[in-house]
Amino acid sequence: MPEMMTTDVRAIMDRTPFDVAAVADLRELLNRDPSRYRTLREAIANIREREKKEPIAESHLRLGVGEVLLGRYNSGLEQLKKAGEVGMAYFFRGLALENQQRYDQAAEAFAHAHKLGYDAKSSELHRAGALRRAGHLQEARKIIAAQEKSGGSSAEFHFQKGCLLAADGELAQAAAEFEKALAIDKEHNGALFELAYINDIHGNDEVAVDFYRRCTERPPVPLAAWINLGILYEDEMRFREAEQCYRQVLAHDPNHPRARLFVKDCQASKGMYYDEEAERGYTVLKQLHEIPVTDFELSVRSRNCLRKMNIRTLGDLTRTTEAALLASKNFGETSLAEIKEMMQAKGLRLGMALEGNDRPHDHRIEPPQEVPPEMQAMLAKPIGDLNLSVRARKCMSKLNISSIGDLLKHTGDELLECKNFGITSLNEVREKLTGMGLKLKND
Repeated sequence: MPEMMTTDVRAIMDRTPFDVAAVADLRELLNRDPSRYRTLREAIANIREREKKEPIAESHLRLGVGEVLLGRYNSGLEQLKKAGEVGMAYFFRGLALENQQRYDQAAEAFAHAHKLGYDAKSSELHRAGALRRAGHLQEARKIIAAQEKSGGSSAEFHFQKGCLLAADGELAQAAAEFEKALAIDKEHNGALFELAYINDIHGNDEVAVDFYRRCTERPPVPLAAWINLGILYEDEMRFREAEQCYRQVLAHDPNHPRARLFVKDCQASKGMYYDEEAERGYTVLKQLHEIPVTDFELSVRSRNCLRKMNIRTLGDLTRTTEAALLASKNFGETSLAEIKEMMQAKGLRLGMALEGNDRPHDHRIEPPQEVPPEMQAMLAKPIGDLNLSVRARKCMSKLNISSIGDLLKHTGDELLECKNFGITSLNEVREKLTGMGLKLKND
């Protein structure tokens, strides 16, 4: 059968009436050929010019729908509010509000769209999504259950069902639902993003990058997709591409705090030089610092003094001065000379860590303390309970931090040494811990 739908975006935007069928044709055309988003921008500009000369009845609706499809949510909402009591106008208002994270208002808009006769199934499924994001999980579950009873099998249905499963921690089942959504609509942005995110948090970076890329090919793009893709590019040291991702976010929200900071990080990283040999030297130095002093043949007097001062490793000695040792009872010049000779044999010296020329970690074993049961339960909680950003979670994974107790064993400086973990992420971690009445080591 020959194709009947026009391939002219301008003709669809000018179609009368501009109804559900017209918008369905427009979205299908844009999905098939993303380059036509440029034509859509031109069509919107033409409508605005005509509107100045001679107002057209459905101009506000046409402009509002077009702006939302382009991801221009503020201008889209402005036009749709002027479109009057039209179901489609409220539905697209819901989409815009949802993308602005105004979920309760989005749910109300989708409900009103349904009331005004807009596609009932689509309105209810999107309302379920807005309610879920607003934290009203039970209401969202009722809507999905009702849709399932009526034989729901659309891409949006499987997407919303998958999101509820993900909210319950059932990521494998959620991924299966997202795959079903893509089998029906291979360009479903929501399903692409969620599959990207699941692969992202499981460390499947290549798969995650592929899904995020596909998600960003067709507006409107979730801003989180640009942010997360940028972080993955940074992990691959592709700082120029990462910066482009963050600038896409700033194009929509010039004051987006994370995007602004990440752009600065990328610009700084592009000028960084990684000295592999120096890094290898730091690793050797760190291993030296971890050698116990008991591995050396010291006099009984020296051993006793070191034990009393809680000096257990060579690293501890690099953080101790000659004056501090001599101030210890029964520790004299003979013991000091013995210690200095031992340190010199390993290429170390007393107090060198205090000069800021190395990056040792403090691996001293603290004496066991009695921990109340309620505190033990809090420390045993998985790190996922902190709801950290993707960048911070990646650092936790690289450092093998799986619980809150593991996190508290690290200092802020140790976390900052993890690749792509900066002050922004450290402040985020500290803020989450402060909310639980906890602090990082040495804070």
